[in-house]
Amino acid sequence: MMHVEIFCKNTETNHTYPLGTSLLEICKQLEIETEKRVCGAIVNNQVRELSFCLVKPKQVEYFDISHPDGNRLYIRSLFFLLYAAVKETFPEASLRIQNGISNGYFFELNGLDRSVTESDIFTISQEMKSLVRHDIQFVKKRMLTTEAVELMRKQGLSDKALLFEQQGHLYSSLYFLQNLGNYFYGHLLPSTGYITNFGLAPYYNGLLLQIPKQKNIEKLQKLTERKKLFGIFQEQKEWAEILNVSTIGKLNRFTLKQRSGDVIKVSEALHEKKIAEIANMIHSRNGDIKIVLVSGPSASGKTTFSKRLGVQLIVNGLIPHQISLDDYFVDREHTPVDEFGEYDFEALEAIDIEFFNQQLNELLEGKEIELPGFDFQTGKRKLSGKKLKLRPNDILVVEGIHGMNPGLLPHIERKFTFSIFISALTQIAYDEHTHISTADNRLLRRIIRDSKYRGYPAWETIKRWPSVRRGEEKNIFPHQENADVMFNSATLYELAVLKKYAEPILKNVEENRAEYAEASRLLKFLSWFKQIDDREIPPTSLLREFLGGSSFAY
Repeated sequence: MMHVEIFCKNTETNHTYPLGTSLLEICKQLEIETEKRVCGAIVNNQVRELSFCLVKPKQVEYFDISHPDGNRLYIRSLFFLLYAAVKETFPEASLRIQNGISNGYFFELNGLDRSVTESDIFTISQEMKSLVRHDIQFVKKRMLTTEAVELMRKQGLSDKALLFEQQGHLYSSLYFLQNLGNYFYGHLLPSTGYITNFGLAPYYNGLLLQIPKQKNIEKLQKLTERKKLFGIFQEQKEWAEILNVSTIGKLNRFTLKQRSGDVIKVSEALHEKKIAEIANMIHSRNGDIKIVLVSGPSASGKTTFSKRLGVQLIVNGLIPHQISLDDYFVDREHTPVDEFGEYDFEALEAIDIEFFNQQLNELLEGKEIELPGFDFQTGKRKLSGKKLKLRPNDILVVEGIHGMNPGLLPHIERKFTFSIFISALTQIAYDEHTHISTADNRLLRRIIRDSKYRGYPAWETIKRWPSVRRGEEKNIFPHQENADVMFNSATLYELAVLKKYAEPILKNVEENRAEYAEASRLLKFLSWFKQIDDREIPPTSLLREFLGGSSFAY
């Protein structure tokens, strides 16, 4: 009998097993202990499900739901569980999972010809719990793509079928839960019994699938209303449906027909229309607005948006002056640190609030000030030599991540300000059941920008990303509903364009790096898109901030 050697990082030990032994069998034999139940493993720096069988020497590290990839396995499996329950209880309805919001996932039941009731929610929830109690396996099967496409069409999964058809593969993999086939673009848990906590709740015109906390699976994440954010998602959904590009497969269809230029033109026109409307709103405030605050998470396109807004403000007879909050950092020795002892540049306390407010009040009083700068090498504030005094038609456009935080302007009257929150809210989905993470959209933007303008390799950006996300969740997203208006900086076409730039950078991440798993996941994600050339993207596009070729000076 042939054998295979493994090194288990959890136990720091070497072992030999018969060829074809599964990760689950090894996990049981080694009695691997994690804080929660083991649900997957990193094998040679790639994510694998527990049914994966070893045929070559491997380095293995098991993880549970508290790991980011464990959390992804849980959510994908929960989506399949929801689909199976809806299929059983309301076979006439079609499930459409729209987007992540309010610490859960918004979904709709189409085809009921009536509103969803509390009784409906209870029925679906009970069926999901029944499937969990029976601990049914998620079984992965490899089959001819033509068979997979036919099966999905029979189940009414036309968007999935279209996407699989476009890939041109002879064989494809589907997961099965009893007789139902489905696919969620990544690995699943071994069985339904692993899904120990979830919730269903009414949410606007649909429902919210609630998920447990990543570090405490026994507790559900708190449902927090996001009225303005939900409105933006719904608006973008309507536009995507009007243009018939609501999924990757439908976008690919435009590309294959050489009509991607139509999608680019309409997307860019929509951005211009929205920015013009915001400028009109500011102008309509009878001259009260003197400070426009532009905020958003990393790689949301704040800088280019601010410049494009400035153009539209000029059209309205207002003269914009750009100010960056980064110029108001406190000196490095006064910068707060996070729980890991690292400088926390995303904390509000990293900004010299008193000095910032002092300068704004002086400007509002008609005084002249000298704007500061910040030397990131020395970690010290410096004088910029730029003087500023506001005239009657002048207006400040302040860009920074804390623009929505009520603690930023304690000494400025609210009537003088107008706040805009920007994020890249991905407008298309994989298919009926699988949304695309807005964080993935921004991560790809940042990987490209960091490589092009800062010389950072992809692995370094990926390594820093969890820290960036923690800062956003703590300091930015809790305040987004304070905005006067929200703006979506994503475009319908952009992921198909980012593919061209991101793929070669991601492929340079070596297999021996821990970040190889995330790079592989992103490459697999991009593989579903048919590439769109960026020649038709105008030089004023927000996307040019990341790709290059912008007509704005940064």
